[in-house]
Amino acid sequence: MAVRGFGDYNPIAVFVSIMSCAGIAMFTLNPVMITLSLVGAVSLWFVRLGTHSMKSHLLYAAMLVVLPLLNMLMSHQGATPLLVINDNPITLESLVYGVLSAAMLVSVLYWFRSFSRIMTSDKILYLLGRISPRLALIVSMALRFIPHFGRQAKKIDNARRVMGLYREDNIVDSAKGKLSVFSILITWGLENGITTADSMTARGYGTAHRTSFSVFRFRRSDAVLTAATLLLLAGCVCGMAFGGGEYACYPVLSGIPWDVCSLIVYVCYGLMAMLPTIIEAEVKIRWHSLRSTI
Repeated sequence: MAVRGFGDYNPIAVFVSIMSCAGIAMFTLNPVMITLSLVGAVSLWFVRLGTHSMKSHLLYAAMLVVLPLLNMLMSHQGATPLLVINDNPITLESLVYGVLSAAMLVSVLYWFRSFSRIMTSDKILYLLGRISPRLALIVSMALRFIPHFGRQAKKIDNARRVMGLYREDNIVDSAKGKLSVFSILITWGLENGITTADSMTARGYGTAHRTSFSVFRFRRSDAVLTAATLLLLAGCVCGMAFGGGEYACYPVLSGIPWDVCSLIVYVCYGLMAMLPTIIEAEVKIRWHSLRSTI
């Protein structure tokens, strides 16, 4: 049997898995579930790509510090004051709410970051092409242009520096140069988008009675992953519907629930969040074992 990482699974299975994990995380502030989501999302990224783009990880770490501080300074709700600044109480509840909100936001960003890495343009077209060809084209172009814009901006900026069009030691000159790069980038993006759309239309994309070919097959392992994700998602939703995992920050912090429904929610969500990492880690271990025997 072929060794397949999480990104090699059928786009439908990957979509269901990541969207289920991110969707549950967006609708809860339970500390246990937020922690599980953050661990699952971050571990998936690092197992797949290692320490790639460390600057962005530092940005997310800064968000975990800055957002709680901003929430403390802007929101004064809560019944447990820690200190008072200019007659405005800094409360424990606002601090905890800020920490949980920041952790939830970072975990969701990591889930969608992995999603954008795995779901390439051809996978998006496969996933949405039969439902709405135009929507599939727009989404695939948007996901492609996000990283492409960054690379193109660096190329334009480097070219203008080599030409000596602006100096970084002059603030006004540098600001004008950055604005010029932005203007060129927007023009390039619009032209590229129109060219791509016209090219796809000329090839008959989105027209009626058009046949299509896909390299993606829905294998047994894809069915197993999709079924397992949906079963775990159903366990989470049913448990939360009966009050499992409820947590409130205002007006006072509620205790973390550990009743039967909450435990079911924690176990189901923990397995669902760690399933992509487990699949990816298994592949890494198997490849390492195979290489060591050569």
